[in-house]
Amino acid sequence: QVQLVESGGGLVQAGGSLRLSCGASDRTFSMYDMGWFRQAPGQEREFVGAFLWSVGRTYGRLYYADSVKGRFTILRDNAKNTVDLQMNSLKPEDTAAYYCAIHRGGSYYDTNGYDSWGQGTQVTVSS
Repeated sequence: QVQLVESGGGLVQAGGSLRLSCGASDRTFSMYDMGWFRQAPGQEREFVGAFLWSVGRTYGRLYYADSVKGRFTILRDNAKNTVDLQMNSLKPEDTAAYYCAIHRGGSYYDTNGYDSWGQGTQVTVSS
């Protein structure tokens, strides 16, 4: 199974920005459809965004949860073998552990369609 590693979390004030990174040493990483999820204490893991390749992998299709649309952006850097999550205009309700995973099938917003979950990186937004 592919080992994913998230990094870039931290403490930031409301209105600030953070950039999370998800990387892997797997040489086929650039071929995978990827997703970002988050989980706050006592809550279920929820969908944040996804990068899905088109047929033929000529371009990527991006999907976002309504709660982050317009503030978060997924950026893929195949040279670095990473899928980043740029988070702007952060709010206290964005506080959570953030996870990346590989999408294997099914709905892109459903955790059941993913595997190879990373260990997560904590994001804390203070008011």
